[in-house]
Amino acid sequence: MTKLNDFISRFQFTLPVTRQTQRTASKSAAVLLPIINKKTPTLLLTQRSPFLRSHAGQVAFPGGASDPEDGSLITTALREAYEEVAIPPEKVQILGQLTPQQSLGGYEVTPVVGLLPPGIDYHPNPSEVASVFEVPLFDALSLSQHKYVDVKRAGSSNRIFFYWHNNHLVWGLTAAIIHQLALQLK
Repeated sequence: MTKLNDFISRFQFTLPVTRQTQRTASKSAAVLLPIINKKTPTLLLTQRSPFLRSHAGQVAFPGGASDPEDGSLITTALREAYEEVAIPPEKVQILGQLTPQQSLGGYEVTPVVGLLPPGIDYHPNPSEVASVFEVPLFDALSLSQHKYVDVKRAGSSNRIFFYWHNNHLVWGLTAAIIHQLALQLK
């Protein structure tokens, strides 16, 4: 059995029994965690456009706010991944979802884990994405790579995760989602 097969089995075995959290956000969003099925599997990330009003230049997963016509958060993640980097929805094998996380922007963000075949030609939408890059999956999931800082904000303490890959700083909600996945698989 390969490391990727072990990952898939372990991930699907450890999916939360219920992924419905008490909704504290009035807005829903979803992101796709695209795992590329290579000999050494990778996780695809984007560098957001520097011209966006929020989170400009940050590293993120493809994703965004749900539209009423989406029908499900999986559909939202697939639609957004197609709009942002041209990942064909039919090429994504959905493996499952992680527990939703609350963003500072007031969204309840559902991470959707999907497996992609190698060789997809990504085309970043320049109005949303400056670049696309991959990180080795098992490096990203190595808890020893994850760092954090505790920050007080509005009277409460928040833990902000981050790690570096080459010249990319992965932090905030994106790093927290990766950390959540790594902990789930531990």
